[in-house]
Amino acid sequence: MATMRAMVIRDFGGPEVFEETELPIPEAGEGQVRLKVVATSYNPIESKIRAGLARLGPDFPAVLNSDVSGVIDQVGPGVVDFAVGDKVFACSGGIKGGQGALAEYTVVDVRLLAKAPESLDLADCAAIPIGFITSWYALCRKAKVQEGQRVLVLGGTGGVGNIGVQLARALGAEVYATVSSDEKARLVRELGAVEAIDRRVESPEEYVANHTDGKGFDLVFDTAGGPALDHAFVSARHEGDVVTINARANHDLTPAHSRGQSLHIVMMLASMLKGVDLEHYGEILSEAARLADEGKLRPLLDTQRFSVWDVADAHRYAASGAPVGKILLTN
Repeated sequence: MATMRAMVIRDFGGPEVFEETELPIPEAGEGQVRLKVVATSYNPIESKIRAGLARLGPDFPAVLNSDVSGVIDQVGPGVVDFAVGDKVFACSGGIKGGQGALAEYTVVDVRLLAKAPESLDLADCAAIPIGFITSWYALCRKAKVQEGQRVLVLGGTGGVGNIGVQLARALGAEVYATVSSDEKARLVRELGAVEAIDRRVESPEEYVANHTDGKGFDLVFDTAGGPALDHAFVSARHEGDVVTINARANHDLTPAHSRGQSLHIVMMLASMLKGVDLEHYGEILSEAARLADEGKLRPLLDTQRFSVWDVADAHRYAASGAPVGKILLTN
């Protein structure tokens, strides 16, 4: 049986649990394609899975990472819209029921992929899927952003936040974003934010007063959770919308209640875990490709890049708090 190189974990723990090994090259089944992996990218959920804090991973030996870009080299039965040689980007698994992208090859459900934008380097496309799908669910499906609305993105240069800024701008919103450095302020302005708010300097009450005349933002997109969600309730207007990707904590909902706000929660991996609504993922990624080719979307990549085989170092780097944007791992 032909084998491939892969990075696996056989138990929970620190970054040192990653181990290079040989696994059988997977075969594309019904409704699947096999990709030769070009790149993947790091998401915080992968550190939680690795450490055993989120029991969402595949069976041991587990191959992690959901974001992937690559070239189709095998098409399974029933696949009609993709062919060998197509350059694509996708959510490849890396959670229960499906091995991920930290390998030379991975198998992907065709409902979870789209043809890669022609305007971007194929490796860079691996930084888009989870961030864009999450942002699309938050801004289009949950909050239904309208042209001209004031949107505040908390964490504007994060893996999800940077995409949120760009998507909200593409939808015609007036976008603001919180940052924690002058360099991050410069970056979010380049991505389309009309104003970068330094959260080290201005409190939520202050930036609401300074940027909305005390009225609050129409929508606040919290991409960080924790204290940021509490700040979101303070920042949103009367009967405004708050969308968060991390509500796993105790929060006082009194500010939201007193303003009549709507709280929306996005768990992007839920559809993959439950096996429902998957066809939307490919459709959403096709929209991402369209926006990229129109010059309205680009991945914000950290300056540090890693090989797939150095994933342990990527996890250590992520834990340092130094990254800005997405960490890319190339094969």
